[in-house]
Amino acid sequence: MSTSLAGLFVGLLLTVIAAIGGFGWLVLGLLLGAVGYAVGAHLEGRIDLRNLVPGNSRG
Repeated sequence: MSTSLAGLFVGLLLTVIAAIGGFGWLVLGLLLGAVGYAVGAHLEGRIDLRNLVPGNSRG
């Protein structure tokens, strides 16, 4: 299992837990799932998130 897929599953598990609290928590869980997937993909080297960090100047 890839790291990005594991991050997605963790975020979706949080979604199931958060969905018990209502629709707002469901949206938050989906957002966390997307963040988990992005971080996992970054750790695998499939995407580069360093461009999103302000002040990150690589000369």
